[in-house]
Formats: sequence, C-alpha cells, structure tokens
Amino acid sequence: LVDLKWRFSLLVFILAYAVTWLFFGLIWWFIAYCRGDLDHLEDHAWTPCVNNLNGFVSAFLFSIETETTIGYGHRVITDKCPEGIVLLLLQAILGSMVNAFMVGCMFVKISQPNKRAETLVFSSHAVVSLRDDRLCLMFRVGDLRDSHIVEASIRAKLIKSKQTQEGEFIPLDQTDLSVGFETGDDRLFLVSPLIISHEIDERSPFWDVARHQLEKDDFEIVVILEGMVEA
Repeated sequence: LVDLKWRFSLLVFILAYAVTWLFFGLIWWFIAYCRGDLDHLEDHAWTPCVNNLNGFVSAFLFSIETETTIGYGHRVITDKCPEGIVLLLLQAILGSMVNAFMVGCMFVKISQPNKRAETLVFSSHAVVSLRDDRLCLMFRVGDLRDSHIVEASIRAKLIKSKQTQEGEFIPLDQTDLSVGFETGDDRLFLVSPLIISHEIDERSPFWDVARHQLEKDDFEIVVILEGMVEA
C-alpha cells in the first residue's frame, strides 16, 4: 500500500471504510429483520435491537455512527439484544484496527523520503587525482536544503564481475571502498558540499589497476548516504 501511487492509495483508503460500514450495516439490518423489528415499527410496546432503525439506510447510518463514535442520539442499541451487543464489540474492535492500519499507511506514505532524496546531489563525475601526495578517487556530495541531515554517514561499494582462483565466476561481486571508516571521516556534517575521498593504497581494489585498464574495465561504484532530517 505504501508503494502504490497516490490515487490508488486514496481509493484503498476510501474503500476500506466504505466496505466496512456497508458490511456491518448489512448485518445490523439482518439482525433487525430476523428479530422482526421491521414488522413492529409502529408498535411502541416492542423493544427492538436498535431504536429508530427502520430499513437498510438507517442501519447503514447506524453502522457509520457506531464505527466513527459520532453518536447522534437518534438511533441507539438496546439492552434486550445480546447479538447486537456482540456485534457492537466486534465493530468497535475492527474499526479501531482499520483506523490504525489505514492512518499508519498514510503517515508512512506522507513521510517517505523520496522528495528529500532529490535534494541530495552528487557530482556528475568521479576523479582520480593526487591529494596530499596520495592517489585518491574523489567525488562530491551536497545538500540543497536549509534543514540539515543529522548523523549522516556515507559508504561506497565497488560492483564488478570476478573470477576466483578456483575458477568460479561471480557476476556481481561487491567490495567495500574505504571512505574514512577507520578515521571517522565517513560521518559527515553536510553544511556545505563535501569531497569524499577513497585513498588508493594496498587495501584498495584499484591498487593493481593501471590507468588504461581502468578506462576499459566494466564496473560500477554505488555510493550510499544515510542520515536523518532534523524534523
């Protein structure tokens, strides 16, 4: 439900309540019909299950009033109807579950970070260059919004095919690229655009790769930035 488009989510939201009201309204009408309440509408000595319930429409309205706890006071259940009391309990419990489920889905859908993620921008290109006399793979990340991201952390993975020494072929092998985990530089304070650096040393998967080989290799680097907005 959370991943549905808004028009389908709203349709499910409306149907969840409408179907519940109709279903219990039909049961309220059925109880009145089976007890003979509809045949004694003008008999003031008769005690119906629900006062002033004279058909399916009024049963449907009573179902809405019961589940939404509106209580206009015109239609009310009597204490001479044990099956109605049981149904009242069931509808109250099920109505609370429907409310919790649907409101929870709407809240999660509204708070999805899709729009927030669009304000996080990465540089179009990554470069390999000397930095402090060390060869580094670098790219830039920035936050366009005024509200800062709290406890932001970044990590990078190299994804490429690999042939093991035993001859096994791994099509999507994942290797971590160090972007400062040992020194704490992977925890960011994004008040301005930052340059993220991966030092190409003996532990780097690019250590044995020459420049001309790097240009022809087929691989992908996936960068993951995680954090919480201030709100």
